[in-house]
Amino acid sequence: MAPYEALYGRKCRSPIFWEEVGERKIVDPTTLPWIEDAYEKVKIIRQRIQAAQSQQKSYIDNRRKDLEFEDGDRAFLKITILKARIMTGKGKKLKPRIHDVFHVSLLKKYYPDPTHVLQPKDLEIDESLTYKEQPVQLLDRKVKELRRKKISLVKVLWRNHGMEEMA
Repeated sequence: MAPYEALYGRKCRSPIFWEEVGERKIVDPTTLPWIEDAYEKVKIIRQRIQAAQSQQKSYIDNRRKDLEFEDGDRAFLKITILKARIMTGKGKKLKPRIHDVFHVSLLKKYYPDPTHVLQPKDLEIDESLTYKEQPVQLLDRKVKELRRKKISLVKVLWRNHGMEEMA
């Protein structure tokens, strides 16, 4: 029994189950053509919903990959911590919360490659695993003019980054 029916003692009136309030009479659906039309429309709606659901399921199933991890495997974890810093001006409710639990869909398996290993070049990393950036040279300057503002753009060569990272 549905909660509505248990509370009010009658079924909820909806296009799927449209019941008159008051006395109940047994009516032959063939005598009233609109009842038969309503049943046919409900059947068509259910068929179309089922077709849409199966189409969406097949699309998702084709793109889904089964991930299997073993002890010692490495993986990438997709995180969006930096968005929290961008949203500091917004309300507290809109800030993303950090949890120690994440969904497996955020993992991507890592396949080791020796070219991925970076050797640190005299980096002074503190306890929070950060380091201080230091500029080496100013390479280019531009002034971008908007309608009412002028914005200065500066291209900087940083100490721990190469020339290919600037572009």
